[in-house]
Amino acid sequence: MFDRFERSWDLAGACMGLLWEDKSLLIFPLMSSIAMALIVASFALPLFPLVTVMSAHGYTHSPDWLAYVGLFLFYWIQFTIVTFFNTALVEVAMDRLDGQEASTGDGLRRAWARFPIILAYAAIGATVGTVLRAIGHRVGFIGRIVVGLVGFAWAVATSLVVPVLAAEDVGPLEAVQRSVELIKKAWGEDLIGNAGIGLVFGVVMVMLTFCGVLLFIAALIAHATALAILVPVVLVLTLCALALVHATLAALYSAALYRYASGETKTGDIDPSLLESAFRART
Repeated sequence: MFDRFERSWDLAGACMGLLWEDKSLLIFPLMSSIAMALIVASFALPLFPLVTVMSAHGYTHSPDWLAYVGLFLFYWIQFTIVTFFNTALVEVAMDRLDGQEASTGDGLRRAWARFPIILAYAAIGATVGTVLRAIGHRVGFIGRIVVGLVGFAWAVATSLVVPVLAAEDVGPLEAVQRSVELIKKAWGEDLIGNAGIGLVFGVVMVMLTFCGVLLFIAALIAHATALAILVPVVLVLTLCALALVHATLAALYSAALYRYASGETKTGDIDPSLLESAFRART
């Protein structure tokens, strides 16, 4: 376990080195987050008065078909936004791994050229998500566990779809098949790399939150009003910044992982042996 954590730390450090060279890569998850916030607001604001009126008249549930249509549309838009900006980020990351220069605009233009494919893939992901959600509402505890495992398997199977979309001229179904092929070809079951990077950031964010809560309580006890206001603001901004860095590092790692799995030797500053050891090969 310690060895796996150490490798994950080394991977995170190598990816951080790439990000440190070009901090403009953070703009992609930032734009994705802003777009998602606007989408959530556009869904929530019109629905709030409707739900209020329905509750006042004794209607507590909307028809199932209407709820699932709304859920599908939300998933579709969400997956489209996330996949679009991640594709743009990976496009730029691919150039970085090749030792070439690429601007934010270059990544966005290339992702836009793939937008119909991204839209179709997002529709597939939204369909899978909606179906799993519908099944989960109709089964018991054990059934929900099974649905969760199916969802996890789908996430693993599609973990390399974004770099495939960025690097190859394929359709949405072919991108999923290609992602599965690459994972089966080069690696085994344990996605230690991404899990390790997530673990590192998770631990840091939990520790920061714990310290922030303690400092906030201390400020309240000391009647330090300014500090009590400042601490939550700084904490939220810090956690948001860490979330952006985490998202960017995960995309950089997926780009390097795709390169290694597809037989490319260029992985920038990331040691190929780190990528290889982050997975247990199939036997």
